[in-house]
Amino acid sequence: MEISRRNLIRNAIAAGGLAAAATALPGVLRSAAAAPTDPATLARTYVPGPPGAGGYRAVIAAAGEPHRPRTALGVVSDAGRATRRQGLLSFVQLSDIHVVDAQSPLRLEWTDRLDDPSPLPAIGLFSSSYRPQEMLTGQVADSMVRAINRIGSGPVTGTPFALAIQTGDNSDNSQLNEVRWNITALNGGTMRVDSGRLNKWEGVADSFKATYDGAYWHPEGNPSGRPVDRPSAEYGFPVIPGLLDAARRPFTAEGLNIPWYSVFGNHDGLAQGNFPASTLQLNLIALGALKIISPPLGLDPGQLLQDLTGDPAALLTTLLSGATSATVRLVTPDRDRRLLNRKQIVEQHFQLGGLPFGHGFTSTNRQQGTAYYHFDQGRFRFVVLDTVNPNGYADGSLDTTQFAWLSSLLAQSGDKVVLVFSHHTSDTMGNPLIATGGSLEGRVTGGTVLDRLLATPSVVAWINGHTHRNKITPRPRPGGGGLWEITTASHIDWPQQARIIEIADNLDGTLSVFTTMVDHAGPASAGAGTATPEQLAGLARELAANDWHDHDGGLGTLDDRNVELLVANPLA
Repeated sequence: MEISRRNLIRNAIAAGGLAAAATALPGVLRSAAAAPTDPATLARTYVPGPPGAGGYRAVIAAAGEPHRPRTALGVVSDAGRATRRQGLLSFVQLSDIHVVDAQSPLRLEWTDRLDDPSPLPAIGLFSSSYRPQEMLTGQVADSMVRAINRIGSGPVTGTPFALAIQTGDNSDNSQLNEVRWNITALNGGTMRVDSGRLNKWEGVADSFKATYDGAYWHPEGNPSGRPVDRPSAEYGFPVIPGLLDAARRPFTAEGLNIPWYSVFGNHDGLAQGNFPASTLQLNLIALGALKIISPPLGLDPGQLLQDLTGDPAALLTTLLSGATSATVRLVTPDRDRRLLNRKQIVEQHFQLGGLPFGHGFTSTNRQQGTAYYHFDQGRFRFVVLDTVNPNGYADGSLDTTQFAWLSSLLAQSGDKVVLVFSHHTSDTMGNPLIATGGSLEGRVTGGTVLDRLLATPSVVAWINGHTHRNKITPRPRPGGGGLWEITTASHIDWPQQARIIEIADNLDGTLSVFTTMVDHAGPASAGAGTATPEQLAGLARELAANDWHDHDGGLGTLDDRNVELLVANPLA
């Protein structure tokens, strides 16, 4: 079982619609082959190259991946369909963009070392608390937008993209600045992924001698008299002078040239993806002038887990007070680091503009502070769920009011092909917590939600993220047929991909759902430089490929990437 910051408290719990844009016209069929410069992965993709010094690997171009048919839901593959199928819909899924304020006092980078590779067994709880590439998440988001704009239409059917939808964890820590950076990356405009003191980096990655900690990668190198950091000494990470200034440099985000929609994720709704953001003390820490760099000497991982589970604000306050041996540094406070609640995040999607107005969130969402909605795109119905439990814990569930709304909506959707979107997967929706974050409403977990979707023949796909892994799972119905659960990896971890989804009518009572992975526009990064956002995004992909916390599983298998998913047409 993968365990990381996003499911930090899992073991502790176990132990104790606005209208969419106009419908795209059916596309003209074309070959799946793409130009070598196409960011879609049919003609070429990226892989880590051979290891160099310390095992560090450059990222290199590799052969593309053709679509593989999957027939687990009872529809057989037929090559003859290619000459008669009709493209109906094409759109793009972005997931787990995680735009990060890497200088925020509320980040928990210092817990990361508890899962650094060592002769001792790792506790397995904190391996995503810090990433060497996290200061470049804004540039990665922009480069993914550029790739999507460059492609423009589905590579199989030629149907123009109707929309894009980001399936949660759009920001990393529910901070105002992160939410705005995410929206700006998709809308377009001037971006500066920086906070606090705007003429100097203040965080774990700089080489400030007084608080230098060799557990982190320091791209500027080690200060005089201090040892080389562990990522450089043991894993071959390079010295890249000027990177931190380049990461903070303003740039113009291109912005999507199609409407885009938003789904709520646990990192959008919970501090650090786990803790109720309504906690006043956590907000004060985010807005404060003290940042923990290194943990206390002799830190007990088990006690740390217990303290974080019980009262994270009290623990952080204690560490910041100077009563422990934790290394703490002064940073410049920033009002834009304040934590937002769900209603406030929804409001930002209206305040910052772009199409459609509110990015899917409705006037009801805006008034009531909810984040679930639906909209229709021609014969397709998009159903967006909010699977975040406001009571805390990284995994998800639905409140009973939302489940009743979903059940009623599905009962009225027999004349549509239904696509369901959420942040969490069905397998990561086991969160039963009530009251701890102020909500007393009962929770409905993933198995029950999946059963309800399977009981609705018009549902053909459930599309989600959260796990940072590409994975496609058939979910059969007891009486035959079923739906496909399509889970897409993140922008922040390797392989930093998005997914094109095309739906074609095979004119024989079946549909083909084609999924094609998209590499962002960043180049293969070795020696590419740091002058442009795309070059920085290429570097971010290379750093992600070399992350010593072993995120390699995010790529998934060939059957989880470029595929043709065959399913019965519920409207036939």
